[in-house]
Amino acid sequence: MRALLVTSVGVTCAAALTLPLAAPALSAPARPPSQAAESPGSGPPPARAAELPGAASRAAAEAAGSTQSLPLEPLAAPSDRSMGAGAAAGQGLERRTSRPFSLVGVVWDDADAELHGTVQVRTRAAGSADWSGWQDVETHNAEHAADLGSDERSSGAVRGATAPLWVGDSDGVEVRVLPEAADPQNRSAAAPLPEGLRLELVDPGPDPAPEPAAETAPEPARAAPAGRSAATAVFAVNPAPPTTPVVLPEVLTAESEAASAVNAELAPLGATFIPALTKAETVEAANVAAGAKPYIGPRPGIVTRKGWGADERLRERQFAYTRTVKAAFVHHSATGNNYTCKQAPSVLRSIYRYHVKSSGWRDFGYNFAVDKCGNIYEGRAGGVTKAVLGAHTLGFNSNTMGIAVLGSYSSTNPPAAAVTAVSKLTAWKLGLFGANPKGKVTLTSGGSNKYKAGTKVRMNVISGHRDGFATECPGARLYKKLGTARTSSAKLQGR
Repeated sequence: MRALLVTSVGVTCAAALTLPLAAPALSAPARPPSQAAESPGSGPPPARAAELPGAASRAAAEAAGSTQSLPLEPLAAPSDRSMGAGAAAGQGLERRTSRPFSLVGVVWDDADAELHGTVQVRTRAAGSADWSGWQDVETHNAEHAADLGSDERSSGAVRGATAPLWVGDSDGVEVRVLPEAADPQNRSAAAPLPEGLRLELVDPGPDPAPEPAAETAPEPARAAPAGRSAATAVFAVNPAPPTTPVVLPEVLTAESEAASAVNAELAPLGATFIPALTKAETVEAANVAAGAKPYIGPRPGIVTRKGWGADERLRERQFAYTRTVKAAFVHHSATGNNYTCKQAPSVLRSIYRYHVKSSGWRDFGYNFAVDKCGNIYEGRAGGVTKAVLGAHTLGFNSNTMGIAVLGSYSSTNPPAAAVTAVSKLTAWKLGLFGANPKGKVTLTSGGSNKYKAGTKVRMNVISGHRDGFATECPGARLYKKLGTARTSSAKLQGR
């Protein structure tokens, strides 16, 4: 039995179980009990809740968030004049009240079908009569996905999906999906929409830590002072612990223990934060041979999955790995910029649930995430030092890692703190695998809309998503900052 101070993040109250703590490379996925989208008003599927006994099961289900999946209906005509006369009718939902949610997206049955058209939503702030204006939802689909032919892609659970959009605490929604005209001269002759369109309303559930005492956004996560447990070093604005710490027993579920154990050489089991190291400490921890030039950046502080509140019951239990990490692809999450850094863990939990429950993926798609304050978060489970196979850049997921900067950066400049965090993260992680952030690398495409399967492509070691797939991601403004990130990352490595 372990113990944590009450100031630590993410105490899980459930029965202790045991599982093997490591999986073989490229392990075959073990599909969770249900990947079906939850019906309106439901919580996590009963098969999930049944894994926990009695009251603990109900409490965990309530804390884990939920997904409302609402089938779209035919629209007689566009609901306002802004769409123009003669526009083809689409699908959607009229204004309605719903259970609380914070993130929205639209999914459909066929993962290989593209949605050619526009998706727009407007939402009502929870507990008010205030409705937002129409907001565009990015209609990407395959560009963020598992590689063709992979176990994850061919599982039968994967669906087509738009990007998720963070809308904040809401309890009302309206949506319209309008097909684009097949013939620009005849707007009524529209391309067909995919079958099985559904609106997904995601509630991330409560934060795994007490609300900070201050109203300001937390500072970037940083290492614990000497002598303090790494498990309690999360955000600087957490209240100071009492003089006599109140100790609570912590019991990890088997899934939580496995997700934490793969980082056991970096932080205690159940830790919410992996502390930063100096360059000298990082070199020592990496076991660089005596006399060798240590081209590796100092390890940055990283908020673990437990730190941001990942419900480990959602993902597949086994981890999947590739051989190495040759390159990093930088993305934006396309979830919008209307979040505070204090809300970033909620954004992550929402994206995670959308990726797994709504899109049918095995886990969170990206290997890491960075918020606008420069906090770095562990993404897909499997260990932050390991070559974990992600689902971020179709055709180039193998032997690479994906970093999502939370927000949308097509017309908004990314914060300097976020770009700096990308530099620090890549200097460390790429350094573990001997990669030069300013260098080039040859990757073999697994198949995308830009490169056929088997094509060998020369790319920057730090590339943008658009370098491997025809997409706007990571947004023009963030893409322009990648040169700065490469230079800074290489400098941190000592190059």
